[in-house]
Amino acid sequence: MTLIRWEPFRELDDFITRCNPYFGRLPAGRSVPAEAGQQAATAWAPAANISETEAEYLIKAELPEVSKEDVKVTVDDGVITISGERRNELEHKDEKLHRIESFYGSFSRSFRLPEDADVGAIQAESKNGILKVRVPKQPAAHPRTVEVQVN
Repeated sequence: MTLIRWEPFRELDDFITRCNPYFGRLPAGRSVPAEAGQQAATAWAPAANISETEAEYLIKAELPEVSKEDVKVTVDDGVITISGERRNELEHKDEKLHRIESFYGSFSRSFRLPEDADVGAIQAESKNGILKVRVPKQPAAHPRTVEVQVN
């Protein structure tokens, strides 16, 4: 049996994320002051879906307008981190902006990997604004019975 640790702040984060569509988009981070003529940048966190098959875990992160060169995936001590930056295009020559709901700036998401994750075989690909991180499972060690002779 696998024990899952209860993290109340994560539960609160999930609750706020689920409620955002009902109350309008709330910034998911702190605002960074803008310089003259620029929009303030907000630290944000991309939405992520995690699924599992018999062979692997799959993390899908929504990263629209983020190039693969601006994304970094690292694993440290059993925690996988997806980080990077969505850059704001500041040139709007013949365009008058009425409303901007997209978040720009740095982002980071971290997830604890299960014990059966094969960290050495993780693969990531970015296509059409979705980052897919595939984490293969290691074969489970099967318990075996060993008879020990008593002398």
